[in-house]
Amino acid sequence: MRGLCWPVLLLLLRPWETQLQSAGPRCHTGPLDLVFVIDSSRSVRPFEFETMRQFLVGLVRGLNVGPNATRVGVIQYSSQVQSVFPLRAFSRREDMERAIRDLVPLAQGTMTGLAIQYAMNVAFSVAEGARPLEERVPRVAVIVTDGRPQDRVAEVAAQARARGIEIYAVGVQRADVGSLRAMASPPLDEHVFLVESFDLIQDFGLQFQGRLCGKDWCAEGRHGCQHQCVNGPGTFHCACYQGYKLAADNKSCLAIDLCAEGTHGCEHHCVNSPGSYFCRCQVGFVLQQDQRSCRVIDYCSFGNHSCQHECVSTLGGPRCHCREGHDLQPDGRSCQVRDLCNGVDHGCEFQCVSEGLSYRCLCPEGRQLQADGKSCSRCREGHVDLVLLVDGSKSVRPQNFELVKRFVNQIVDFLDVSPEGTRVGLVQFSSRVRTEFPLGRYGTAAEVKQAVLAVEYMERGTMTGLALRHMVEHSFSEAQGARPRALNVPRVGLVFTDGRSQDDISVWAARAKEEGIVMYAVGVGKAVEAELREIASEPAELHVSYAPDFGTMTHLLENLKGSICPEEGISAGTELRSPCECESLVEFQGRTLGALENLTRNLAQLTARLEDLENHLANQK
Repeated sequence: MRGLCWPVLLLLLRPWETQLQSAGPRCHTGPLDLVFVIDSSRSVRPFEFETMRQFLVGLVRGLNVGPNATRVGVIQYSSQVQSVFPLRAFSRREDMERAIRDLVPLAQGTMTGLAIQYAMNVAFSVAEGARPLEERVPRVAVIVTDGRPQDRVAEVAAQARARGIEIYAVGVQRADVGSLRAMASPPLDEHVFLVESFDLIQDFGLQFQGRLCGKDWCAEGRHGCQHQCVNGPGTFHCACYQGYKLAADNKSCLAIDLCAEGTHGCEHHCVNSPGSYFCRCQVGFVLQQDQRSCRVIDYCSFGNHSCQHECVSTLGGPRCHCREGHDLQPDGRSCQVRDLCNGVDHGCEFQCVSEGLSYRCLCPEGRQLQADGKSCSRCREGHVDLVLLVDGSKSVRPQNFELVKRFVNQIVDFLDVSPEGTRVGLVQFSSRVRTEFPLGRYGTAAEVKQAVLAVEYMERGTMTGLALRHMVEHSFSEAQGARPRALNVPRVGLVFTDGRSQDDISVWAARAKEEGIVMYAVGVGKAVEAELREIASEPAELHVSYAPDFGTMTHLLENLKGSICPEEGISAGTELRSPCECESLVEFQGRTLGALENLTRNLAQLTARLEDLENHLANQK
């Protein structure tokens, strides 16, 4: 469809009919199948969704709709996809507008890839109203989103484009430009749009009209026009965006505030929009049919919103509520019998695991549950080679990097650092990787802590995969102080990060575990749980830790104290055991044999005295 000049593209660029008329004559073309894919995730606030609803209504009003002209379908998505109305549903603008105004946002996640898959397989099917491919009616999808997709979009978007669907990606406010470019059809500069806010969404395409509908007299520049240069027959003139008027110099623009004249009957708020105004309700309310008065939204009247027990309508939206004795789960919908471990009364020293109406306590690897069923045996002294991979990317920021170094030193405090015991190495990574000090450099905890404090912040990107490769190939080599594999000294890697990796981690995360390295992952802030789990060894519950911000990450220390517990090793062909199992056992045996020898001598002396006493009594008789 590249190079065609037709009403839908022009309407996308100029949502309101008045804008289309002020900008010059429209293009003319044949029929079209058009599907709008609307993001209604929880990040789209109610007043922003209302603006997008008005935007869609404005678009529909300018379309030449009909069974043999433009057919329109609308789907919305969040964590699921919902068909608002298919291509075959309506042939009148009034019916489409009514369906759009009744639209209720889903308010969940942002599964954009799932929405594209639905559009490709369902929305553009003949059963839903799309015309057969042999009729060569153009198929166009317009995706409007305000955030980063929570699933993959590049592959499914490529499949959709391969099936002849032309994709326009419109990003608003918080949208991720990389995702928009991955979705849109080429050329990207004609199919990717980014606007600053929902209030400006109707203005995002004004600059392209000349290029779409004839010779562009403004191609050489804007000719001093503050807003836009508009082509005319053999010439050009300056024009203002809707809601502005041209000043006396015929180049600059003055804003028109229609709401300054009064509320225009709006019950809650009058909102100025380009060339017009509209009424907006407070959060938790919706406009009535008169488009001025407001009523409280009863979200639960539309269904129970997948609540397992009860749906409760609040001003902020629908909320699920569980019956007494149950707790609401993280998905905000399902309910579970109250977790007896969700408190401090269970007394488990390390980890509490609920089992129906009861619970049991668990200890980390290397420690055993005591007879009281709650406390764990102390971590045995032993041997371990520990390499810390610390994120030094610019998202961490200098003040937080100092907190990270303090956190690392708190880990060092509970380790038995020595050449024969625990050896510690530190690697910092950002867009590159730097060994701050290898395993074999420092022999005491004080030396390690001093070296940690001297580390300088790197900044730049987050190449976690590159850091894992460096750890596997270099950090655990004997050249950098790791003990030979023949000694069976445990090798432990701890990755500390605050965000998503900019390179692939899967290959070297798997390779680390194949090399026998026990991997721990500590995430803070925007760290991605899926990446932490991919880095960490199994089970993830014992090898993944997370803190919402740098100021609260110290609570992770107790878990790490119990988890990074040195195991027994073998050195130079001789079994290295805990002093409790080896040296203490020999000492105990020595003391026992000595006591037995003393007891034997005392028994012999007592026997001799008894014999003397018997002889003495016999002589007296």
